[in-house]
Amino acid sequence: MTRETPMVLGRGDHVVRVAAVGDIHLSPDCAGLLRPAFMTLPECADVLLLAGDLTRHGTVDEAQVVADEVRDIGVPVIAVLGNHDYHSDEADEVTRTLVSAGVSVLEGQSTVFSAAGHRVGVAGVKGFCGGFAGRSAGAFGEPEMKAWVRVAHEGAERLASALEELAADHCDARIALTHFAPVPDTLAGEPVEIYPFLGSYLLAEAIDSVGADLAVHGHAHLGTEHGMTARGVRVRNVAQPVIDRAFALYELPVTGHEPA
Repeated sequence: MTRETPMVLGRGDHVVRVAAVGDIHLSPDCAGLLRPAFMTLPECADVLLLAGDLTRHGTVDEAQVVADEVRDIGVPVIAVLGNHDYHSDEADEVTRTLVSAGVSVLEGQSTVFSAAGHRVGVAGVKGFCGGFAGRSAGAFGEPEMKAWVRVAHEGAERLASALEELAADHCDARIALTHFAPVPDTLAGEPVEIYPFLGSYLLAEAIDSVGADLAVHGHAHLGTEHGMTARGVRVRNVAQPVIDRAFALYELPVTGHEPA
């Protein structure tokens, strides 16, 4: 897998170099596959974002492979889990395994790292499905349907809360990291019939309500890399089948923010 020239998301004298990938779906037979590329990150990036579906079936053995791939690579590693990482009902153990390798695993939390003297914040949540404006599920009818929609709302609320923490912390740049897609733009290429299962407009509303400089997600293997929220936040689908390399690179201008 090769790396490409970083995509500049905007202009400015100061940039944060963001490496990101999701949907790597590692298992024991993949051990060592991404390690050589990840070891080059200090040369080209300030942080590695992992956008969920890090394992194939959500087992601890698979999580250990991921942990070994990113351990001591020389840049902060920040992750959210994806639906595959929940499949075996071992999400807590998967999280602990990743944390033991120094990975910050977020689910409704935020974390801050330093890059070239700037404070950069990442707010993360897995998110959930439900669809997009005008074509989304509603909390009406059966309790199962209400519970499904409630999960989507709760995830979006946790993302907004984590972004608010970063706004209050006066970070110079803010990134929203999810697994499910916040906008339909980055789903182009997927069958339209499954859009409601690939993301939720509630995530974009959370991002736009507080503000961010970049939103990163995975999950949509047949989707498109580039998208944007209604209020102009750039969205990037970094599912590995979409970016077709070990990680995508973005240069994020750092301008600072007024308190939200």
